[in-house]
Amino acid sequence: MSRADDRSTARRALIVIGLVLATLLGLALVWATRRVLVWGLVAAFFAVALNPLVNRVERRLVRRRALATLLVFLATFVLLAALGAMIVLPLADELGRFADRAPELLREARAGRGPLGEVLNRFHLLRYADTHADQIERYGSRLGQPAVGVLRGVLEIVAAVLTVVVLAYLMVLEAPKIIAGTLQLIGDGAAERLRRIGRDSSRIITGYLSGNLLISVICGGLTFAVLFLVGVPFAGVIALVVALADLVPLVGATIGAIVAAGAGFLHSPTAGVVVLVFFVVYQQVENHLLQPVIMARAVRLNPLTVLVSVLLAAELAGLVGALLAIPVAGIAQVLLREFARAGRQALAVPAVAGPEGRPAGGHTPGDGKAPPAGG
Repeated sequence: MSRADDRSTARRALIVIGLVLATLLGLALVWATRRVLVWGLVAAFFAVALNPLVNRVERRLVRRRALATLLVFLATFVLLAALGAMIVLPLADELGRFADRAPELLREARAGRGPLGEVLNRFHLLRYADTHADQIERYGSRLGQPAVGVLRGVLEIVAAVLTVVVLAYLMVLEAPKIIAGTLQLIGDGAAERLRRIGRDSSRIITGYLSGNLLISVICGGLTFAVLFLVGVPFAGVIALVVALADLVPLVGATIGAIVAAGAGFLHSPTAGVVVLVFFVVYQQVENHLLQPVIMARAVRLNPLTVLVSVLLAAELAGLVGALLAIPVAGIAQVLLREFARAGRQALAVPAVAGPEGRPAGGHTPGDGKAPPAGG
């Protein structure tokens, strides 16, 4: 082997090692900043969803982008704050009452009285409660104590929400400048393709949000009807909690079922069983009928694609994957369609022909005419 071959082999080995090290460094960087990346991804999601509304307000009401963005975000914040107050205040009041009455409820349960005692008697769990009475009372007495871990978790959630809101606000505010600057760097054909991709992606995200809200409204309305019929108190608040939890695909209905069934069992065993049966049936209908059909119409995806993408994303990335699975699948379909079209146009280049099918600038063999000089 010559010295040139040795030098070429060493250069290739160094390139491979460098690529592997760069890949590992990039993956480590992504893992170290995964929280910020998730915040940025969620902020971009909401920015794309709110950008059409900001554009409409800017065209019809005000002429300044900053003022239109501020009005839309303030209206969204007020709406979310009102919904949160409707949920959090009654629930906090009820949780405080429950924490105060927890030791008394446990004593009644040990004696076989009250709703919990009836449940223990019905399911033959009273002996277990008597055996572990001291431990249960100790846990019950801790319900009213403040938890540092819960407080820290709440602060982290507040910081995450504020960061996402600020990022989304800046993305919407600077969207025209970012789009104009990006389109100036590329040619006219690529710019038109990028406009189509952005327009279709925005339509997919807006359709996903509207479809998800429709499913949540259906879930909340049916939950309120069931809770009201069985006489569970605070049926409206519980139904609103269930509707908000149902915004999460696949697992949202389960979270809502736990909340609603727990409230039903606290009211009476019969109400708890009715609510539980309702959610078992409804969750199957939502996961296999409502969500695929409504999302297929809103996002224009095949129902099978919707269901498979949500299942795979939930398995790979958990809650965030389940939330972003459908819009990501729709955007992937848009990209595939655009680049497949570009590939077909690049392959199907028509031959330039002259009159009567003769090649332009040439001559037909056997016509006795020579091509012009220099041809």
